[in-house]
Amino acid sequence: MSEENNQYTFENEEYRRTYWHTCSHVLAQAVKRLYPEVKLAIGPSIENGFYYDLDSPFPITPEIMEKIEGEMRKICKEKLKLERFELPREEAIKFMEEKGEPYKVELIQDLPEDAHISFYKQGEFTDLCAGPHLDSTGRIKGNAIKLTACNAAYWRGDSNRETLQRIYGIAFPKKDELDAYLQRIEEAKKRDHRKLGKELGLFMLRDEGPGFPFFLPKGMVLKNTLLDYWRQVHKKYGYVEISTPIILNRQLWERSGHWDHYKQNMYTTVIDEEDYAIKPMNCPGGMLVYSSEPHSYRDLPLRVGELGLVHRHELSGALHGLFRVRCFTQDDAHVFMTREQMKDVIQETVHLFDEVYSTFGLSYTIELSTMPEDHIGTVEEWEHNQEILKNAITEMGKTFVINEGDGAFYGPKLDFHLADSLGRTWQCGTIQLDSQLPERFELEYTGEDGQKHRPVMIHRVVLGSIERFIGVITEHFAGAFPTWLSPVQVKLLPITDRAAAYADQVAAALDAAGFRVETDHRNEKIGKKIREAQLEKVPYMLVVGDKEAEDGTVSVRHRAEGDLGVMSQADFIAMLRDVVDSKARK
Repeated sequence: MSEENNQYTFENEEYRRTYWHTCSHVLAQAVKRLYPEVKLAIGPSIENGFYYDLDSPFPITPEIMEKIEGEMRKICKEKLKLERFELPREEAIKFMEEKGEPYKVELIQDLPEDAHISFYKQGEFTDLCAGPHLDSTGRIKGNAIKLTACNAAYWRGDSNRETLQRIYGIAFPKKDELDAYLQRIEEAKKRDHRKLGKELGLFMLRDEGPGFPFFLPKGMVLKNTLLDYWRQVHKKYGYVEISTPIILNRQLWERSGHWDHYKQNMYTTVIDEEDYAIKPMNCPGGMLVYSSEPHSYRDLPLRVGELGLVHRHELSGALHGLFRVRCFTQDDAHVFMTREQMKDVIQETVHLFDEVYSTFGLSYTIELSTMPEDHIGTVEEWEHNQEILKNAITEMGKTFVINEGDGAFYGPKLDFHLADSLGRTWQCGTIQLDSQLPERFELEYTGEDGQKHRPVMIHRVVLGSIERFIGVITEHFAGAFPTWLSPVQVKLLPITDRAAAYADQVAAALDAAGFRVETDHRNEKIGKKIREAQLEKVPYMLVVGDKEAEDGTVSVRHRAEGDLGVMSQADFIAMLRDVVDSKARK
């Protein structure tokens, strides 16, 4: 393979995955050389690197991982050729039985009897694999390989099966690319929202409620400020807000299709001997609100928003801070429209997304998810709606990629993947085009012709889960939220006991002006107070002593810019007002 050929660079996703897949085989070979008693399970490439699942009689410690890593480098230097060959199923089973690999035998036994099974051989090592692979282990740069973690994993994802050990790794064609990646990982650890959430007093997670976050006072200030902004933007775009019940009966969920297509993720209960479900999404309640009164074409498009608390059953192993929870606030909205309005409404919604995401400094890419196997509605309707989404985005000069078969069961969707300050992506916003639920709920409007017509609707979220979005921006800003969003915007730091009363006076003036302020009255040196306020990520610190009290001024420090000099109270309040009102991100 020629490395100069663009086909064989890391910019090419297929080549990148092939490279990492081959690395997983090098990992397995290194393990078998060092520890022949270990049994191999599976070893695929993943989004960021590769892993291999192993059945080991001893724990894989960091010291053992270092030895494996060293052996992998040796294998790369040996430049072993990878050779593919096939065996009939029965011969393949016998081949792996002789090697003492029971997990490989089980995988082969699950394949059709007439299958020819492919293997890849490199030196003394052979693995069951469909491929593809690089042609030689020499293609992998040994000094740019890093084994990053070892976690427990169930065989075939089944908690009733064997517990294996999963070794994760990453590799790049150049050492400096690996170093840059590891530096980003270290920075991401510092920004971990779970760590910062605890340090900044935003939220907590308890064993008494796995996946059910507790928001603390400062976290509630952050959350409510975010929701206030959401309401401000949606009012500007003509939305009305509703609230629908958390628990609704089974008949409703059968009518919406969720009982048949989503029940495994729903919490259910029985009330008065009737089945009910805690809502996993707000849509069916929104349908009932629309159908509660007659509508005319003059009412459309009707934009209805809801900050609804929803519950979804997630496996315990998938829970992760605020990123994957079992209950969250979904900033849902449903827009009901005529078919003629579809494209304009989609484009208007994207403009709303642009305004919100730019406020936080988040760029995005768009993914169009098409019809899944488990869907309702005709293929023709799906194809028509997919074209509407494509045309709406293309006309705006935006590009998208296709995500085949990943649409909602009721319609195709545009997913918005946000890029944060570390270049990581998060799927937050979505626009789902739906002509199925209006049919199921028999929604109507009276047209200009006086006849009854069926509206079309979009389901859309801009932030997605409020809780998850808080996790995203906590890591994006490393906890140093923009001033308008910070739980505490100003901290008063009196130098002397004599200045304490003046500090309280300044704090009261700031509070009266609508700012969030705290005063540090502890008998500590001013240097320590400043350092701790910096650690708390407070945007502005006002240092006040006898001179400031006498002159009616404040000495202003900014968490990033340092000393801003002495100002009058009025000048500082005017500056702060401008920063907050403009939602400046500095």
